[in-house]
Amino acid sequence: MLLLGLDLGTSSIKASVVDGSTGKLVSSAQYPEVENTISSPKEGWAEQDPEMWWDCVKNAIQRCNATGKYNPKDIKAIGISYQMHGLVMVDRNLSVLRPSIIWCDSRAVEIGNKAFQAIGAEQCFSHLLNSPGNFTASKLAWVKENEPKVYGSVYTIMLPGDFISMKLTGEITSSNSSLSEGIFWDFQTNDISTDVMKHYGFSSNILPEVRPVFSNHGGLSSSMADLLGLQAETPVTYKAGDQPNNALSLNVLDPGEVAATAGTSGVIYSVSDKVSYDPKSRVNTFAHVNHQLNNENRLGTLLCINGTGILNRWVRDNVASGLSYQEMNALASKVSEGANGLRILPFGNGAERVLENKTVGSVLQGINFNVHTNAHIIRAAQEGIAFSLKYGMDIMAENGTKPSVIRAGKANMFLSDIFSQSLVNVTGVGVELYDTDGAKGAALGAGIGNSYFTNPKEAFVNMEKIGTVEPETSKSDSYKEIYADWKAILEKSL
Repeated sequence: MLLLGLDLGTSSIKASVVDGSTGKLVSSAQYPEVENTISSPKEGWAEQDPEMWWDCVKNAIQRCNATGKYNPKDIKAIGISYQMHGLVMVDRNLSVLRPSIIWCDSRAVEIGNKAFQAIGAEQCFSHLLNSPGNFTASKLAWVKENEPKVYGSVYTIMLPGDFISMKLTGEITSSNSSLSEGIFWDFQTNDISTDVMKHYGFSSNILPEVRPVFSNHGGLSSSMADLLGLQAETPVTYKAGDQPNNALSLNVLDPGEVAATAGTSGVIYSVSDKVSYDPKSRVNTFAHVNHQLNNENRLGTLLCINGTGILNRWVRDNVASGLSYQEMNALASKVSEGANGLRILPFGNGAERVLENKTVGSVLQGINFNVHTNAHIIRAAQEGIAFSLKYGMDIMAENGTKPSVIRAGKANMFLSDIFSQSLVNVTGVGVELYDTDGAKGAALGAGIGNSYFTNPKEAFVNMEKIGTVEPETSKSDSYKEIYADWKAILEKSL
């Protein structure tokens, strides 16, 4: 049983083919080789062209097929992971009406704040589990207010993964998990939120048909099958946002289990069976991929730091003089923890939910021209990212999430020993590393969705841990002092 997983990231698209019987990766490919750009026509805006994503998906699948390691027509199901909270709008011809307003775009913050006040805090938290904030529904409201001609041409809106599924199959569907991340879902009525739709003046037919996460979201059209070398009618049987999908890929499905990822953004994601929320909406609760499966609540509490891998990339492009990430890590390892007093706040990628949707910007403080080098800046950036996650995890602890261990794929920032050890040392929580990623998780999700696996847990019986990062107790006092200094700088910036 061959399964195809697609991971629609901000920087690139990855396609992976997995053998369902063994859980092993057969082949994978990424496109493009350089990172996709984010367009920012105005300060605080962040957009990408959905057709660019589709072009990358096609190229990634074709590159994967070109390895010759499998027969593409033997693929039996397709799963899709995608960057969360993005807004895609199409007309009746299914043509894209405008660039997607993506997850780190800040333009709709005030629109969401006004909706929160109008609907009421108690109603929002008890039904939506979040403030409308800067999520997809508020982004759609921005278009309605500021681009009425575009809004008037809308046939339907989608999350990014729904768009890729539509391109593959011609069908337009979504799920409770996807719509909850857009703040369209009411957890009390288990349906589309009438409060949100009424407040913003949206018609209910603007949203896709709702189907379970693990279900048939349409079969591959003949034209797409011919284009991609796959079998016609191969079903898309799984779609999920990248963070719920990352948790799935790490077998984080039950209450108390915690996953992490650190790509363009950094995320800590914990699963609970309790419908709960943060009273300041600094961390957010959405439907997990297995929510309501077997009538059990499975909610994912998500801490997101926008400025994570994007800061590391900025340092590479502007400070590291052309070094690779591996070379950067090696250079920074020669600098001791604390980077000789240099501190960096990583909040330079739009409004941060963990900071109550404030746009703080990145801060570099304490630089000494006679002491600090690019190695110190690299280390301070990676430590600043780790410290920002610690800051958010303390907020999660206020709401009852206190992990004993965190699972992560050995990818992106977790390829850096400096980042991984800094995170573990400052939080005191060990990290288990696994050889998995979003595309592989999406492939296994497809196997769950087409009933190759009888339940989600069965998909991960062959999952193997490849490493563990444990706290260095001898350095705990040092990291407490460094973090306290970093936090003081942050609090002065708020």
